[in-house]
Amino acid sequence: MRVSHVRKRDGRQGEFDFSRIRSALSRAFEAGGEGREETGENEHHDKVEATAAEIEKMIRSWEDAQLAAIGPGAELPAIPVEEIQEMAETALMKCGYFETAKRYIRYRYHHGLERRETGRQRKEDAESGKMAVATGSGQRVSFSRENLEAYLNQQRQLLGKVKAAEIDSSRISRMVLEGLGETVSTAELRLLSVQAAAGLIEEDPVYDEYAALLLRQAHARELLASEAGESGYFTAYRQGFIREINRGIELSYFDPRLAEFNVEAMSQAIKPERDMELRYIGSETLRERYLLQIEGKPSETYQGFWMRVAMGLALNEANKEEKALEFYELMSSLRFIPSTPTLFHAGLEHPQLSSCYLSTVNDDLSHIFKVMGDNAALSKWSGGIGNDWTRVRGTGAWIASTKVHSQGVIPFLKIANDVTVAINRSGKRRGATCAYLETWHYDIEDFLDLRRNTGDDRRRTPDMNTANWIPDLFMKRVEAQGEWTLFSPDETPDLHDLYGSDFEKRYEEYEAAAARGEINLFKNVEAEKLWRKMLSRLFETGHPWITFKDPSNIRSPQDHAGVVHNSNLCTEITLNNSSDETAVCNLGSINLPRHLRAISDESGGDNNTGAAFVELDEELIAGTVSTAIRMLDNVIDINYYPTEEARRSNMRHRPIGLGILGFQDALFMQGLGFHHEEALAFADRSMEVISWNAIMASSQLAAEKGAYDSFKGSKWDRGILPQDSLDILEAQRGIDIDVPRGGALDWEPVRQSVKKHGMRNSNTMAIAPTATISNIAGVYPCIEPAYKNLYVKSNMSGEFTVVNRYLVQELKAMDLWNDQIRELLKFRDGSVQEITQIPAELRERYLEAFEIDPVTLLRFTARRSKWIDQSQSHNVFMKGSSGKMLDTIYRSAWRMGLKTTYYLRTLAASQIEKSTLDAKVYGYTQKRGAGASAGGDESSPATGSTPENQPVAKVAGVGLALAAAPMTAVQGAEICNLLDPDCEACQ
Repeated sequence: MRVSHVRKRDGRQGEFDFSRIRSALSRAFEAGGEGREETGENEHHDKVEATAAEIEKMIRSWEDAQLAAIGPGAELPAIPVEEIQEMAETALMKCGYFETAKRYIRYRYHHGLERRETGRQRKEDAESGKMAVATGSGQRVSFSRENLEAYLNQQRQLLGKVKAAEIDSSRISRMVLEGLGETVSTAELRLLSVQAAAGLIEEDPVYDEYAALLLRQAHARELLASEAGESGYFTAYRQGFIREINRGIELSYFDPRLAEFNVEAMSQAIKPERDMELRYIGSETLRERYLLQIEGKPSETYQGFWMRVAMGLALNEANKEEKALEFYELMSSLRFIPSTPTLFHAGLEHPQLSSCYLSTVNDDLSHIFKVMGDNAALSKWSGGIGNDWTRVRGTGAWIASTKVHSQGVIPFLKIANDVTVAINRSGKRRGATCAYLETWHYDIEDFLDLRRNTGDDRRRTPDMNTANWIPDLFMKRVEAQGEWTLFSPDETPDLHDLYGSDFEKRYEEYEAAAARGEINLFKNVEAEKLWRKMLSRLFETGHPWITFKDPSNIRSPQDHAGVVHNSNLCTEITLNNSSDETAVCNLGSINLPRHLRAISDESGGDNNTGAAFVELDEELIAGTVSTAIRMLDNVIDINYYPTEEARRSNMRHRPIGLGILGFQDALFMQGLGFHHEEALAFADRSMEVISWNAIMASSQLAAEKGAYDSFKGSKWDRGILPQDSLDILEAQRGIDIDVPRGGALDWEPVRQSVKKHGMRNSNTMAIAPTATISNIAGVYPCIEPAYKNLYVKSNMSGEFTVVNRYLVQELKAMDLWNDQIRELLKFRDGSVQEITQIPAELRERYLEAFEIDPVTLLRFTARRSKWIDQSQSHNVFMKGSSGKMLDTIYRSAWRMGLKTTYYLRTLAASQIEKSTLDAKVYGYTQKRGAGASAGGDESSPATGSTPENQPVAKVAGVGLALAAAPMTAVQGAEICNLLDPDCEACQ
């Protein structure tokens, strides 16, 4: 099972254990006289297993639908216990055990009554003072609602008068009473208060800050036995950090070199008030996944965590304490956040800090299994993996040593898939791998089918990502409606290492040789037909992703040192690799909204955006980038390398990947939408500023520490910067690339610095997805548009609804944020486009991801791309099911010179649970049971009508509501067949 947690009725979560379902089924049969003694061990076992198998199928369907519904990069939420019980009822009836099913239904009904009565009694006991509460010291005192409200009021005052006035602490105390269990402690009361506040975030984002504050309080009491705001709290906080470091070293969690720091001095530099920078999801994410866990409990404060990471990244610095404080300042202020592996492991005994590893597989049995072993070792330490499989010969190729025909690359990919599943990265997330194959490979058509849910399971890889590595020549053949030839690499071995005009020349020579009968294994196909099949599989399964070989190589700074054979798990890394070198990249991201500054309105008028006047603080960015580049470069020397090939590559080339997050927030703060030309200009200018400073910082670091080993002969050495390489790509293709050249900055100082000092890093920039660290920062991921204005997030404490705080802020300023707007927003699943009470200017600006033209979003990525020496994780958001649109999107990506694209996300149906809406007004918009039509009937709402007399939102027929997903996630939906010659949309 991929689901790892179950959500209980009180909202809290526990570990998911399928054996408990089997145990419950066994008891259900025994209760009806169908136990082991009555029916025999075998019959009883068969009944339990048959029912369990049906439940397992339903859970897998639930998992698939959830993965399709949640946004890019998110993790599976906990499965509600009620959902499991519904599945059990359905499974019992499906298996024909109707009497047992009836008993089970009656059992659930009577236990529900008992729970309600028990809950009512507990609430009465609590309000009358009869309920006992266990304190942290072990004493038992009477529950006092007055004391609870006094505590809640005390905490809300820390937010300041204006925000405190918007917090209804009495309402939160009522919600806490309703969630009380059979036993309660002061620690549980604090966490119940957190959950209650988080449940109100959808009504007002001020509860986001309040929930974070309450969680900080609960965490502080748990670790420090001190109240936030009490006298001596800061002292306790700093003393706690000293204990954290000493204990971590003593228990062999932390690197013993941390003791070389003046820990007392480091503790004095900690700023406990910086905890207030974190919003609720950021606080909870750090607590759940990042803070060091000892005996299953977090053992670090938030600021202690940031300082420990800073110290871990400064271990090799001559002035390590000074640099650690510089690093701490950057991270604790959320201006820059390193990638997850760095946060997981900095300062630990095995500091595997790198994000991703890229390897290539030889056409050799021993090397194939060596790479799989390497994958396991790299996954163990939290690395994401990209494997290039193009060298492995195709199906039917002759194997001279054994005198048999090869089974091709597909069976090995199945094994690689299973290796991925077997490894849990750092015990905190599942292993993850992406397999790449070039488009001329003989097995490419089977490769396209790897993620299909039909066909031979032995030739499917349900848990591994896949990506096409497409040469320009193939795209030219598609445009010209020409033929394409598939080869086995054992007969065309040099194609793997060629690109651009060299590839085209050699490929055509091989085609001529095949026509003369000089090549044994080849196949001619229509290029456009293969392209349509690629898009069809992408549309259907979300894979393989579309990535481009030639731009990745022609624009690579390291074109003298090897070939870029593939990208990584998230398609933003484009580094050389070989049998001897596994490419490694070390990532971190600048929080763009933290680098905007207020400016005065010299006109004295309104800016007509509802947002503050802000602009890019280029001086602050320069400081952030300089320190961030140094931190990322330090990762290379401190890093624990699971394989020698990874160590050799990273030490020789020293690549890093500085990216951004919060681009959407930065636009909102400037009053801009993605449709504004000013927004496109901001994407261009902000990336230019970051690029200028990143390259300069790496060059200055080279002046201090020396250039990377393979610098000589690189594009840097030849005076070619990333923006210069776009013209080289255009010349190689012989096709115009429609991306404006030039910029706003004077690049001569950078060119002179690189010429004089060289570069410390072969590569400096890459924009990663940042799904989790964006949660920590409290912003939208990387370069993504707002996925939804209203959406559900899940964590260990349960699920809660989040609303776009920028939208709410503007609506509040217009006195438009009220119950009616909230309910309309929930009914519209976050979209404001049909809510006419909201001004048109706001509706235009607050477009969601699926309401923005996907080609427009590509233009933003193309503008940034000219400044970046690697690539960007660009998710494609497409509304509808037009094959023609899909074709336009990916051809546009190629024509703009993009190196890679990432997930294709397509709009399915409703995401937000509407159980709180008035059915008399909005119609019955609840989830429909399995088997209902996913598409629904536009002209037939479920019941009733919307306030605007629009049909009720369509809901997917899989037992729960869906959002963005690969098309197959919407079961029963009619989707466009890209291979259908009669399909009008495809012509």
